[in-house]
Amino acid sequence: MAEKEITVMFYHQNHVRDNWKVNLDGVEAESFFTNLEEELSRAGVSLKRTRNDAFTIDINSYSDLLNAVRISSPEDGFGNVCIGHIIGQSPKLDLFDDIRRAVVRIAFAPETVPPEDHNRKVCHNCGCGC
Repeated sequence: MAEKEITVMFYHQNHVRDNWKVNLDGVEAESFFTNLEEELSRAGVSLKRTRNDAFTIDINSYSDLLNAVRISSPEDGFGNVCIGHIIGQSPKLDLFDDIRRAVVRIAFAPETVPPEDHNRKVCHNCGCGC
């Protein structure tokens, strides 16, 4: 069985305000990603992390923070989707929990992620589930 590859990409962040800063290089982040990588590898999913400093997101709110974290899974047709689009509203405002929720959803239930607005089809209430 070929491994599915999921990449978590972090855009450069410009923190306009002092809140919503999350240390993505610290011990907590390393431990989080090590555990998540191990968990996913048992299910045949490879998790990679990368940074893209070519794009800068101004962080004024938690939703901006979610927008600065992107997930790609080419096998599932996701090239570069922010985690806010994948998970919707965050119940805990915990970035690591939200990253985990988004990655697991893409890994095991990518069909539940709604298409981006420009790819949506009009639903005619035919019962198809779209």
